[in-house]
Amino acid sequence: MVNELATLLIEKKAIEFGEFTLASGQKSTYYIDIKTASMQPDLLGPIAQEIAERFSFDVVAGVAVGAIPLAVAVSLAAQKPCAVIRKEEKEHGKTSTIIGKVDGKRVLLVEDVTTSGGSVRYGLETLRHAGARVDEVVTVVDREQGAKDRLAEDQVALVPLVLVSELLDRDPRV
Repeated sequence: MVNELATLLIEKKAIEFGEFTLASGQKSTYYIDIKTASMQPDLLGPIAQEIAERFSFDVVAGVAVGAIPLAVAVSLAAQKPCAVIRKEEKEHGKTSTIIGKVDGKRVLLVEDVTTSGGSVRYGLETLRHAGARVDEVVTVVDREQGAKDRLAEDQVALVPLVLVSELLDRDPRV
């Protein structure tokens, strides 16, 4: 089966090669840049539509900054509310780390790329602390480096739309 989204990510040059340090601190010879690629409506639209059609939720949420466009686009496609999880509390205005209402809601957490799962686990803990029910996380690309197993420890299923191996197997630059 051909993963059309993987093909689209390659066409949009969402994978770059070189020397990179990831958010997890790991070194890598490739970088998955969903943040930049998803600024294009012809990529963001299909991602959002796939998530909206495949998953059941009351609210879609994303951790700032990479998952914000995803959460908003899925919210529009599904016609359901979204929430944003800040990386830190503000010291002015409403100081909450979550923008949006999640208490008592079934929340689908979305992420652009997962590696070790650190950012997602932060989002998961923040949502659960606020009273949300979270049992699934959708990532556009899973780097297949431990996030799935780490989230399973928290009774959460990680569902990737694309595995990094699909990108590496198809990209003609590899």
